[in-house]
Order: sequence, then structure tokens, then C-alpha cells
Amino acid sequence: MMKIIRTIATVLLLGSFSLKAQVKTPVYLDDTKSIHERVDDALSRMTVEEKVRMIHAQSKFSSAGVPRLGIPELWTSDGPHGVRPELLWDEWSQAGWSNDSCFAFPALTCLSASWNKDMALLYGKSIGEEARYRNKNVLLGPGVNIYRTPLNGRNFEYMGEDPYLSSKMVVPYIRGVQSNGVATCVKHYALNNQEVDRDKVNVNVDDRALYEIYLPAFKAAVQEGGTLAIMGSYNLYKNEHCCTNQYLLNDILRKEWGFEGVVISDWGGAHNTREAIVKGLDLEFGTWTEGMTWGKTNSYDQYYLAKPYLDMIKSGEIGTTELDAKVRRILRLSFLTSMNKNKPYGSMASDEHIQAGRKIAEDGIVLLQNTNNVLPVDLGKAKRIAVIGENAVKMMTVGGGSSSLKAKYEVSPLDGLKKRAGAQTEIVYARGYVGDIGGSADGVSTGQDLKDTRSAEELIAEACTLAKNADYVIFFGGLNKSEHQDSEGSDRLGLGLPYNQDKLISELAKVNKNLVVVNISGNAVAMPWVNEVPAIVQGWYLGSEAGNALAAVLVGDVNPSGKLPFTFPVKLDDNGGIALGEYPGSNGQVTYKEGIFVGYRWAEKQKIKPLFSFGHGLSYTTFSYGEVSADKKEMTEADKITFSVSIKNTGTREGSEVVQLYVSDLKSTLPRPVKELKGFEKISLKAGEEKTVSITLDKAALSYFDPDKHAWVAEPGDFEALVGSSSSDIRGKAGFTLK
Repeated sequence: MMKIIRTIATVLLLGSFSLKAQVKTPVYLDDTKSIHERVDDALSRMTVEEKVRMIHAQSKFSSAGVPRLGIPELWTSDGPHGVRPELLWDEWSQAGWSNDSCFAFPALTCLSASWNKDMALLYGKSIGEEARYRNKNVLLGPGVNIYRTPLNGRNFEYMGEDPYLSSKMVVPYIRGVQSNGVATCVKHYALNNQEVDRDKVNVNVDDRALYEIYLPAFKAAVQEGGTLAIMGSYNLYKNEHCCTNQYLLNDILRKEWGFEGVVISDWGGAHNTREAIVKGLDLEFGTWTEGMTWGKTNSYDQYYLAKPYLDMIKSGEIGTTELDAKVRRILRLSFLTSMNKNKPYGSMASDEHIQAGRKIAEDGIVLLQNTNNVLPVDLGKAKRIAVIGENAVKMMTVGGGSSSLKAKYEVSPLDGLKKRAGAQTEIVYARGYVGDIGGSADGVSTGQDLKDTRSAEELIAEACTLAKNADYVIFFGGLNKSEHQDSEGSDRLGLGLPYNQDKLISELAKVNKNLVVVNISGNAVAMPWVNEVPAIVQGWYLGSEAGNALAAVLVGDVNPSGKLPFTFPVKLDDNGGIALGEYPGSNGQVTYKEGIFVGYRWAEKQKIKPLFSFGHGLSYTTFSYGEVSADKKEMTEADKITFSVSIKNTGTREGSEVVQLYVSDLKSTLPRPVKELKGFEKISLKAGEEKTVSITLDKAALSYFDPDKHAWVAEPGDFEALVGSSSSDIRGKAGFTLK
């Protein structure tokens, strides 16, 4: 027996020396190797159980790594406007950290309204630094769902009604975020255009509208932005949930676009194990199994891609081909984020982020109307300014759903004006109306007490009394982030302003001719008083620096240069999705009968004059446009054509203009919009300065999607390039021919 033991010990000892001599660093830890080599190596070392653990959540916002191999967990976080505060492991309740306050950036509607790709890059870089500092690997955003109707409660999180504008703004945002070693998760793929019945409505849309309107921004995010993740949407398409959808995920996203990244379910978006296995989902979060969405502990093994999947593999019912593909994609994401040794440290609520957030906010504020040049406010002459409206004081960073934030601070419009006006101008305030007195969401509280028991008549009387004796009246109203306004989970009930604001605005207009209405919203609103009010400003949700940014524009420190990313209709029926009676659908079905005619495309097709057009936005200076010229009159399909126009600042102060180029197909086989945005540039000009703007188009800019051929087609024939300051303010055009 002792001889046997000695023999075994000798073998083990010799074996240990032999092994020690052969030990090499695993390829997956060697970042000089290609990502594919590292992924293959790591995958080869994993057990089936370890692989399955990687493809579903282990907590509310994290998924498991492989501790045995030193592969870390993946941590995700909402949202597109700031990094969400920490939650408890198994619950939606706040974790109670004291160091998880973020800087709140403007909502994405504001970013899109800047029409400034440099601002999108700055936004992405800044919010990516905040996510990196908090050790988040995946930022759940940005959102690029198309603004189909002005009732969608989540429109404020998106980039407007036009697929080209959204595409051009989302790409630099993605690149900025991912430069920090943090992945973007672009959402919600696809056709998530309403909150009513969002988890059970089946969207019926023709392939042409799908490809021309609803998919381009996602395609750009994948092929130009290189997003590392995509989030599926709640709704159904072709009667399959979009988180497990063969056509959207396998056929289009992976096969047509070549997406190598990770498809993540929206929280609760998975519904069936077999479909989750074979129809494109990689990483499952927030499933309702065993009540997990509400915080039941130790139920993650019951997720569809957890024990039920493992049991199917062990029983031989299904193989591991799909499992390996999912894990490969997750490992690739990990190597580029959590295991990226070269990622920066990041920063939180830094001076640079404050400056960036304010600059983005100022760049996106839109001057809608300025009769008699009431704006900018002349502080030298304004001895008394009356500020009216609940939105002058209400904090807007809390609420609205998953984008609700625990902001380090938020400057209100009232405080911003007081700070900027200084002691020489008296600022007086009246509530005017009572809207949402709540100030908490998901365990975060603003600490504000907005209770007011006075009647509407008393509030209006007080406001008008102050307004009568003021040099200027600035009304801050609009929507907020409570239910049935701008908020996830519910849609608006109408286009009009809530809380009796229309009456209040009309009464204020009667007592003071220097009235400015600042609409705080992420959606278009009706303005029955538009002809009574000289100055109207679209203020958006502007984040931590809201008050300072608004004050800078109102008093003229900053010349407004934002342009609308969606159409403001006069009335609800002026919107195609509403006019055709197919919103929000019935019996679990909604059909997009308007097809490709969304937003300004619908208004122009029907010859409807909007309240304010897509692309509209005024300035405190004026711009003249020269003649539009082209570098050639004819182009082939393999060619490009460049259009140029001179822009001159004809006013007395520096300002920025967004030069917009639309294309009109003068004769086509299939119906086409009157015009479609296909290029834009934002330029800054000093007073009297003149610059030439050049925009180049290729075949893709002239193409439409032919559903019969399932291909993009550019028909030979005559086209026009229309250049202007908005979709309805065309200043010049040039004809050309595609041979």
C-alpha cells in the first residue's frame, strides 16, 4: 500500500513540475489577441451551466460572469439622460447610497432639436464618462423610436419624427458613449410608438414604411455607430414579441445588417423559452416569472433562458448551438467593456459635464415665435418681470418612468432668471395653475411641497394682478412627467395643455403685451392662443442646468438656434396616425395606415398647414440664402452630387443657422413624399459674415424601398434639391437628373 502511495505521490509531483513548465496565459486574458480569438478561448473553458448563467439576469440590473475564469458580471443602467441611482439587488427600491447622484442631461428631444452632430458627440462622451465612473458596462439608451403621433408618452426620450435626422444624431452619441468602454443599448427595436397596450399590441406596418421610416436610425446605430447592444421592444410585430422576433432580429438585424452585438430584452419582454432560444434574444432581463419583477428573491433560475433552457439541453431536447452563439456575443461585449483594460476612469457631475449639459440645452431650445421682437428680454429696461406657472418651479428630473433620475442638483427656471437678472430687476412669481403636486418616483423625492388649495379663479386673478404691473411676463407651462403626460407607461389623452393653462395664458395676454410663453414638454401641444401671444419658446426637459440655459436664451446671452425635430399640428386630426383612426388600435392590433407619410410627410401630402413645421426655429438675427448650385446636372448610380449655397448673417448679432436639404422625386413608380430630409449642416455666423454650405448626396439619398423586390431602388429621372430653413421655408432649389 505504501509503495502505491509513494508511486502516486511521485507521479503527482512530477506532473506538477511538468504542468508548471507548460502553464500559459489564457488567450482570453491576452488583449493583444483578436476579440474573436479571445472569445473562442473563453468559450472553450466554460461549462454549459456557466454559459446559461451568463444569458439571464442575476439581479435587477446585472447578469452573471464566470468567477472561476475571472470573467466579471455585466452591469446595466438606465438611461439615456443620466445614470440611474442604485437599486436593491432584488427590488425596485432605492439602495440608499449617498454617492449615486448624477448630472441630468437634457432629454433626447432637446438634443435632436439642436440639429448639431457635435452636440450629440459631446452628449455621448459626457454621459459615457458618468456611466463609466459608476462602473456601468451597458447604458440603456439612446432611444430612436419614431415620433408617429404626439400622444406617445415616451416621445420625450426619442429623437423626433424623421429617420434621417435621428440617424445622424444617434451615431455620434453612440461613439461618444462607447469611447469610454461603456456599451450603448439602442432602444426600442422596433415599432414601439405608443405606451397604450405596449406589451400586447401587434403592429401591422407595410415593409416600405418599416424600412424607410422605422428602421433607418437602428440601422445607422448598428452599421455606422457600431452599437454593442440593442434592446428589443415590448410590442409585437408579425404576431411575435419583438424581443423574440425572427424577422426583426435574425433576418434583418443579424443577416441583413451584420449585427454582432447583444440583443437585450426590455424588462419583462421575454415570454417563451423556445422562442427566446431560437429567435434572436441573447440576454434576458426583468422577466415576470415567479413574480420576479416585483422583487421575489432567488427566482432568477426560473427565467426563460435559465433552468428551463438548461433542462432542455440536458434532456437532449435541444443542442447548444444557439447557446454558444449567445455567449459569444456577450463575451465580445464583456471584452470591450468590463474587461477592457484601456477604458478611462470616467467622472461624475464634473464641471465639464455641467458645461456640456448647459451647452446642449442652450443649443436645442427653439424660438417658435417672436412677434415685434419681444425677445430677448432687455434687462436694462426691465425693472420688473412677472414669472407665472408651475413649471417655473417644478423639478423635472424626477418622474417619467425609467429615465427618472436622482440628480445632484436642478436649477429651476425661476431661480435661473433670478440669478441672471440680478438685483437691478425685480422678479415676482405667481403659481397661476396647480398641476402635479407630486415630487417622487421610484424612491427618489424632489423634496418639494407643491400643494396649493386655492381655486383656479383665485390663481388666475393673482397671476393677472402681477402681470399688469410688470415690464415682461414670462409664463412657464406645458406638460410634466406625470401619468398621461410625458411619461413611460401611459400616453397623453389629448393634444391640449392640461390644468386650465389655455385660459390662464389668454387672460395674461389681455393684461400685458410683452408676454412670453415657454412650453416645457417633450411633445407638441395645441396652442389656441397662438395669435394672442407675441413670443413662444419650446423649452424641453433640460436637466440639471434647465434654469440657467433658459435664462441665457430669454435675456439674449445665447442666440437661440434650435429647430423642431417634429411637427406641431394645429389639432390632433392633422396627424396621420390619428386622422386615419388607427391609434391606439383595437383588439390587440394597430395598423399604420399612413404608411410612409409620417409627420411633415403627411402634412404636405394632405396640404395641411401645421402650427409649426418640422425644422422650424427662429433666431435673434436673420439669415439670407443665395442661389443653390450643383457641381453637376446629371449623376449616375455610382456617382455623387454636391449642392452649395451661400448663407449670410444679415442681422446685428452672431447666430447659428441650420441649413436643411430636402429631396423631391418629381416622378416615381411608387408614391413618394413631397420632400424628404436628406442633409443638414449647422453653421455659426458673425454679424455680416457669409459662408458657403455644401451638402453631398449619393444614390441612397434618392432611393425608396421596393417591397416587391425587397431592395432599395433609385429610379432614373428628374429630382430637385430643396434648400431651406425648415420643411416649409424653402429658400432655393436646383434640379438634377439621375441617369
